[in-house]
Amino acid sequence: MELREYLSIRRAYNLVRQGMGADRRLTFVEFAILCRMTVLRRPMNTSEIAEYQGSLRPTMTHRTKHLAELGLMSRSKGVSDRRNVVCEITDEGEAFVSDACRLVCDILRTGTVLSRSSPQRICRFVDAMGAVTCLSGDLVLLGISASEAEACTVSDLVAQLGLLQPTVSMSVSSLERAGLVRRARRGGANGKLVDISLTETGRERSQALLDEIDALSVRRRS
Repeated sequence: MELREYLSIRRAYNLVRQGMGADRRLTFVEFAILCRMTVLRRPMNTSEIAEYQGSLRPTMTHRTKHLAELGLMSRSKGVSDRRNVVCEITDEGEAFVSDACRLVCDILRTGTVLSRSSPQRICRFVDAMGAVTCLSGDLVLLGISASEAEACTVSDLVAQLGLLQPTVSMSVSSLERAGLVRRARRGGANGKLVDISLTETGRERSQALLDEIDALSVRRRS
């Protein structure tokens, strides 16, 4: 998968998510689990979902419980292994995936690389993307890496990633403390704009994410 495809879908879903009610606002990883089940068309146990997303089973238990509480999936004890839980998307969950993918398509039709994709195609993209853990700070690193300039402002990143300004600002602060980005006022100490650029460590982290994204393969329709 290309980085511009990855960022286009993440940006579109971030914008769609902002329009959801607070009680229905799924994270991208939760949305990806539903897309995975939609693509596979079969139940999945928690250990299988955890392996798909590279997460620990307790983390996956929390995510699937949240989805079940919203009525988007059902959870039941496994037959052969009672410690494992079998998850299955509900009709309401399928409707959520259909609506969210359609809204993502509506945003992508504004001239992005995936502007002609169908909701079904977007679902398969999200299914593939769910295998890479990429939080808001990681998105900021990728956004700077994808920029034609060597640095971005917070406003640039908000427009590029579809994240809220406070989220981007907090992510930049965390990344700066971790030594992954640096900030500098454009035009010197009295400059109003602050440029954000990657440090050498930030470039290494960004390249590792790029390698993971490049290795993603989108399933074709069966």
